[in-house]
Amino acid sequence: MEEKNQRLKKILQEMGSVLIAFSGGVDSTFLLRTARDVLGDSVTALTALSPTYPEHERKEAEKFAASLGVVHLQIESNELEIPNFSRNDPMRCYYCKSELFGILRKTAKERGIAFICDGSNADDTGDYRPGFQAARELGVRHQLMEAGLTKKEIRALSRKLHLPTWRKGSMACLSSRFPYGTEITEDRVRQVARCEDLLRSMGFDLFRVRYHGEIARIEIARERFDEILSPDHSEPILRAFKEAGFVYVTLDLEGFRSGSMNEVLQQKAGSGLE
Repeated sequence: MEEKNQRLKKILQEMGSVLIAFSGGVDSTFLLRTARDVLGDSVTALTALSPTYPEHERKEAEKFAASLGVVHLQIESNELEIPNFSRNDPMRCYYCKSELFGILRKTAKERGIAFICDGSNADDTGDYRPGFQAARELGVRHQLMEAGLTKKEIRALSRKLHLPTWRKGSMACLSSRFPYGTEITEDRVRQVARCEDLLRSMGFDLFRVRYHGEIARIEIARERFDEILSPDHSEPILRAFKEAGFVYVTLDLEGFRSGSMNEVLQQKAGSGLE
């Protein structure tokens, strides 16, 4: 792990100046801190603001960037206005990342920054991620991946650095809560965000609220099933979710897992379906 960390620092040193796509998640926070340690003022962070990016994440990202003293750009980017994105086909992430990386590339050119990068790590090659195609097309590098650092190692290194994100749950934009083929609208995003805000206020960390029309499917760590099913939690959850517009509220017995909406793609691939 330490060898990989040193490799990361060497990669950053050779780059000279970087513009980092900064979401405030575990990976991009660690990357930003390391880049700041290595490159000093030659680091700039950019956060794209949109309806699918939760407000509490924006505040946390803003606070952390300020604590490092790095230039933190916050730019409006509403991917819901991209027709191919809002219709939500399996290439959704490609359309979103093309928009984001296009903004990064334009900003880097304007500011004379040598490289643009994001926080993808070595574990991210194991899931369906069409956003990597956009990264290749627009010259975005993945330094954590290049160094071979996994999520577990990034958490361990973050803990050593006393970063507030070292045990933060994996973050994904709110568009990942919708099954492919279900149109993503701002109202639906707000509906899901409202329900997730409630779970967060109750002290839950690893969770997702998946949108299935009239049904809300809650994914949460299995060891917390008893807690969420207790009347103290289940009753206010039912009430709030129904007020938000859901008719039925379900608990996924498989528990929390990142990328569960991609399981249907894997199932189709395994059965030979297109």
